[in-house]
Amino acid sequence: MPSYDYRCLATGTVHEVKHPISQKATTWGELCALGNLEPGDVPADSPVERLVSAAGVLSRGALRNPEPPCGTGGCGRGACSFAA
Repeated sequence: MPSYDYRCLATGTVHEVKHPISQKATTWGELCALGNLEPGDVPADSPVERLVSAAGVLSRGALRNPEPPCGTGGCGRGACSFAA
């Protein structure tokens, strides 16, 4: 299950929550329910925003070729410092 970072606009805190891609929280109450978080003193209707994370972005080629080309002797330049 993917994890997402959300920022509570009332407090400025960022929370990492795992949930299905089909769900999205827009309020603090929804985020607490999805992530099993304690709501504390923050009103349930306070808005939250989902942050974009580069860690979740993968190219198709990265999935098919998990090792860099130099790992198989493909680059030959040694620029990446990967021991061939």
